[in-house]
Amino acid sequence: MGTGRFYFHSTGKTEKKSKTGNFPDRHHEFKRHRAALHQQSRRDGAETAEPDKGNSADGQELKLKDHFTQELDGTACNRSWTPLPSPPLRAAHPTMAKTAMAYKEKMKELSMLSLICSCFYPEPRNMNIYKYDDMEVKQINKRASGQAFELILKPPSPVSEAPRTLASPKKKELSLEEIQKKLEAAEERRKSQEAQVLKHLAEKREHEREVLQKALEENNNFSKMAEEKLILKMEQIKENREANLAALIERLQEKERHAAEVRRNKELQVELSG
Repeated sequence: MGTGRFYFHSTGKTEKKSKTGNFPDRHHEFKRHRAALHQQSRRDGAETAEPDKGNSADGQELKLKDHFTQELDGTACNRSWTPLPSPPLRAAHPTMAKTAMAYKEKMKELSMLSLICSCFYPEPRNMNIYKYDDMEVKQINKRASGQAFELILKPPSPVSEAPRTLASPKKKELSLEEIQKKLEAAEERRKSQEAQVLKHLAEKREHEREVLQKALEENNNFSKMAEEKLILKMEQIKENREANLAALIERLQEKERHAAEVRRNKELQVELSG
């Protein structure tokens, strides 16, 4: 197996994460706190001299930014947390003091949340490389539309066993008697095959003879029946003709007798009148 590179792309929407990939919402939390501090400072209308950096809204914003930067870099995910000290309150700005107290409570909650999350996600692992026995999968591209991977196959080990070729078994030398027996067995098989072929041909010829004989018998029977029907019909025609001739002769004789009687009666009348 040689070394090769294969690329796989998997499409689909991916969740947008932060720089470290553990807490994607802390940057947005920092932005919300900074906006709240700016709005509060504008409402207070601080027009006095430049305040102390640690007590002003800008100082609190810098502390908040430093804390969130440490958390995003991974320092807040090592199972140790230290809440930031609360800024000193100023008597001249009571609203600013309330905002600082709220910020302190929020920092405590976020620090506790960081500790809890560090229990579930102790160490961010490098998910870009996956190693197996004979291959290595490396992530080379990651976008919102999909991912691409590089598949690297390891070269075959030099100490690989060559495929064993099975030696064919040696042929046993045959004696003259064994050869003669094999020839006799082959001759017997040939004779038996010839006998089976001849038997099959004889059965086929016998079947053909039977079919032909049956056809001849049916033909003879049909001819005989047709002849008998013809003879019977001829006899009936002959009888009918003889009957018709006898009836015709009888009618002619009857007419002849009637004519003779008429002539005799005329002769008697002539004698009586004369």
